[in-house]
Amino acid sequence: MQAANPRRGYFLGLSAYIIWGLFPLYFKAIQSVPAMEIIVHRVLWSALFGGIVLMLWKHPGWWRELRQNPQRLAILALSGSLIALNWLTYVWAVNTGRMLEASLGYYINPLVNVLLGMLLLGERLRRLQWLAVGLALAGVVQQVWQVGSLPWVSLVLALTFGFYGLIRKKAPVAALPGLVVETWMLVPVALGWLLLHPTAISAQPAFYGTSEALWLMAAGPVTLVPLVCFNAAARHLPYTTLGFLQYLAPTLVLLQAVWLFNEHLAPSTLIAFMFIWAGLAVYSVDIWLTLRKR
Repeated sequence: MQAANPRRGYFLGLSAYIIWGLFPLYFKAIQSVPAMEIIVHRVLWSALFGGIVLMLWKHPGWWRELRQNPQRLAILALSGSLIALNWLTYVWAVNTGRMLEASLGYYINPLVNVLLGMLLLGERLRRLQWLAVGLALAGVVQQVWQVGSLPWVSLVLALTFGFYGLIRKKAPVAALPGLVVETWMLVPVALGWLLLHPTAISAQPAFYGTSEALWLMAAGPVTLVPLVCFNAAARHLPYTTLGFLQYLAPTLVLLQAVWLFNEHLAPSTLIAFMFIWAGLAVYSVDIWLTLRKR
């Protein structure tokens, strides 16, 4: 196992969440394509692009280790299913005008990470970290109250990605090979969907002369780059710390919703975000103090 490198972990984690935070721009560009069809192409182009990258970026012995430990393939099948469900829910939410619930899901996710880290990984929080969690929880409760009902979209996004990250953190498989295997195991499902839907937009030859076709092909690198960064960061950072970096993505989504898509930011929503940012600030101070001591 590679020794933990917190500095590298922070850089990779920040990169992943900034890219994810800009995802609505990408999905709005292909809004005319149904969500399920977008996910099918994300799988296919991610598998192709990932296979090419894996051939160029050598990981000696990764396939031999998988063959000798078939239980790892089962683990990757589970994590691949979780991330596919997460993709589908998020794309559907963005393209059907439910960005508030999508944003809320990724604000809930760090709390799920904290809970999983404490219950399943034996991680413990320091006093400032408990204060940060309390502030963030207050902001999330405010958001849930504002939605006015059980936000199932938010819960699906938070739980699927929380368990996905946990599985990949503990799975003894390197980030890139594991991700490539995940996507290739979903390829038969994606091809089967295309065969069963011959009238789909992307099944028409004329479609590949449009700009939407190029955007769909870009799904490979757009999907793989932040996931590789996230999976690598998960091996260098405590899961609770990785969870708090998560707040960057929904904050970027919020800024795009207000400045680019002209969504109204109610005072109650602003209060909730202030609680969440206060929690992030306290947690960041705790991390800085800890690194100084080391």
